[in-house]
Amino acid sequence: MLIAGFPAGAWGTNCYLVAPAAGEECVIIDPGHQAADAVAQTVEKHGLKPVAALATHGHIDHVASVTPLCGARSIPAWIHPEDRYMLGDPEKALGRRLGERLMGDLTLGEPDDLRELVDGTTLRLAGLELVVSHAPGHTRGSVTFGLPEQSDVPPVLFTGDLLFAGSIGRTDLPGGDHPEILRSLERVCLAQDDTTVVLAGHGPQTTIGHERATNPFLRETAAGPGADGATPPAAPRRGM
Repeated sequence: MLIAGFPAGAWGTNCYLVAPAAGEECVIIDPGHQAADAVAQTVEKHGLKPVAALATHGHIDHVASVTPLCGARSIPAWIHPEDRYMLGDPEKALGRRLGERLMGDLTLGEPDDLRELVDGTTLRLAGLELVVSHAPGHTRGSVTFGLPEQSDVPPVLFTGDLLFAGSIGRTDLPGGDHPEILRSLERVCLAQDDTTVVLAGHGPQTTIGHERATNPFLRETAAGPGADGATPPAAPRRGM
């Protein structure tokens, strides 16, 4: 298994290229702001052939490069239908104007081949099986992508902005919902094995076991409402 990731753009959004091995087909997860050049370099370095772009959610820092990459490589993109509108109207998703000096030129709109993600389905792409889990709370259309355990790697969960090392995604933007994200954490993340590697939309990798033991939001969720009367600290604002 090959997973090559790098932070891109003004928000350091993690973009991942995933393939069974070097020299094979791959999928691109969250090609966000200013990710295209690093995608091209990673493709060349590992001899990869991209076959699809997948979005964990529709915020511009995760999808800014989707349409130009798909157009240049003639590949489809996948996004949950609740976040589809963000491809053409990112300012509506953020509730504020984007700074042109920060964002630069953007190619807005949908790629020619755009497909919708469905909760509980398995995407079979590039020799991979990626399990889609709808996980609203950060946005209405947030999803995770899960790779089952294989002989050479433990299970992997691409969490987008649902779960970070030590924190969770913000819920103060349009479509955000704090009780909803806690329910998603319980249903999607706490159901995973402790060995599951978490590759988040921002920040370093972690594991479900580590987060279950140390992340105040997962601990609160696992304990249930009002278990100890404590309120976890506000989540550090990462990404949008």
